[in-house]
Amino acid sequence: MYSGHSTSVGGLRDAAAGGSTGNKVPVFVFPSSVTFYTDDQSSYKQVLTVYNPYDFVLKFKVLSTSPKKYLVTDSEGVVKPRCCVDIVIRHTDVCSKNEGIRDKFRIQISERGQKSVIGKKDVISILLPTIDQSHAGDDKFEQLPRATTSSASESQQRMLNPSQGRSSGPSLFVIFAAISCIFALMLPNQGDRESRLPTYIHLSQNQKLIAAYVLGLVTMVLLRT
Repeated sequence: MYSGHSTSVGGLRDAAAGGSTGNKVPVFVFPSSVTFYTDDQSSYKQVLTVYNPYDFVLKFKVLSTSPKKYLVTDSEGVVKPRCCVDIVIRHTDVCSKNEGIRDKFRIQISERGQKSVIGKKDVISILLPTIDQSHAGDDKFEQLPRATTSSASESQQRMLNPSQGRSSGPSLFVIFAAISCIFALMLPNQGDRESRLPTYIHLSQNQKLIAAYVLGLVTMVLLRT
C-alpha cells in the first residue's frame, strides 16, 4: 500500500504540474479490499478512508470497474493536509449472479487546482454468499504438539503476550505508538523557516510517510480491539 519513494513537497508539486511524466506519489487508502455478503445486510455498506500526510490539499476521485453496482457518497472531493476522509460505498445490486465477481475501485489523486493525476490506488471488491464463504479458500492449520519449555522460555512467552491475564483493550504500547505518530505528523518539515522549533526535530517527507503508515496500522489494531 505504501511506497519507499521519497520526495520533497516541491517535488510533489512539480509532479502534479508535470503530467504523466512526473513523479508519482503514494496513495494512502484503508482497507486495501472490501467484502460484501449476500446474507448480511449490514455488510452492504463499506467505508474507505483516504489519508493525506502531505502539506498541500489533495483532490480525490473514485472510479469503478462496475459503476452500476455501487453507490458512492462523495465520489469526488478534497482532503486537507494531514487529514483523512471517509468514503461510504453501498452495494446496490446484491444478487446471486454477482457473487464471486471481483470488481475494483480506483482512488486517484491530484493536487487541488491541477488536472494531472499524481497517484492512484486500486481497492478490490467482492460479493460472497455468506460470511463463512470468505474463509472457504483458507489453508487448514493444525496445532503443533506442545514441547516442554524452560522457565526462561515461559518468561519469554509472557513477554510476547502481555495481554494474557488482562482485560481486553488496546495496550499502552499501541496507544503510545498512535500518539507518537500523530505528534510526528504535526512536526514541521525540514527546511521550514517559519517554524520556531529547533531544526533537529524537523522531519523529512519520507519520515512523515512512515509515521502515516504506522498510524494506519495502529488505527486498524485499535478498531479491532
